[in-house]
Amino acid sequence: MSKIKTAIKATYFSIIGNVILAILKGIAGIFGNSYALIADAIESTADVFASFLVLFGLKYADRPPDDNHPYGHGKIEPLVTFMVVAFLVTSASVIAYESIQNIQTPHLSPKPWTLLVLGSIIIWKETAFRIVLKRSIETNSSSLKADAWHHRSDAITSVMAFIGISISLIFGKGFEAADDWAALLASGIIIYNAYLIFRPALGEIMDENRYDDVIEEVRVKSLEVTGVLDTEKAFIRKAGMNYHLDLHAIVDGDISVTAGHIIAHKLQDHLKEEIPNLNFILIHIEPGNPVDFDSTSTN
Repeated sequence: MSKIKTAIKATYFSIIGNVILAILKGIAGIFGNSYALIADAIESTADVFASFLVLFGLKYADRPPDDNHPYGHGKIEPLVTFMVVAFLVTSASVIAYESIQNIQTPHLSPKPWTLLVLGSIIIWKETAFRIVLKRSIETNSSSLKADAWHHRSDAITSVMAFIGISISLIFGKGFEAADDWAALLASGIIIYNAYLIFRPALGEIMDENRYDDVIEEVRVKSLEVTGVLDTEKAFIRKAGMNYHLDLHAIVDGDISVTAGHIIAHKLQDHLKEEIPNLNFILIHIEPGNPVDFDSTSTN
């Protein structure tokens, strides 16, 4: 299965799961007197829309290059991630506001059975987080990673709700608002997770140097190509699920331009075969002296 199909399948998994959970949480929260569960339902509803954004971004990013986008459409992925973060911040703000309102308003303690609902939700959301995160790593998708962290944020909110409701039930009168305080704390955790999602996406948009591990692999694989003596400058930027590479390769300065051109193409083909996430590769040939290099030389 291709990377894009894997990512899209994971996104549909998120959408279906979040729709079911939003309904379940909303019903349990209303009938169980738990705003923490209602807050959970709000977040799951936002997650549904966020997952649709991720789905749109994945499909758009898969479009082939055209005259207006010669490097493809992959840059939409971090833009979608920004919108997903906006959904997270918005839902956290709504949860915080409503929590404060409920803390100031006397109300009944949540029903004990809401703990069973929350326990099931926590297990499911943590499982969903691990599944989608694994797919994001397999596909190198930043927006799918953001979608995975939506699941983790939801699990955290549910854990806070579980703790809050437990306190309310154990200590009784005077602790009815414990789950509201839990929801308020969860909103802060969601904001923090939103930042953790936002920061790598910003680096991707700004072409920040965050891929030293890939560069090191490029250097090692380049030396496997006959005629490549060493490598100099190597710059990588991410676009969608793939990387764009600008590489300076050192070859024997006494060979012809044609021979250098052939080596460059062999190097391109070899790197694409060995490192599948590399998409656009630009090779610049630098002249060198073979006697200055040996099999143990490194940069």
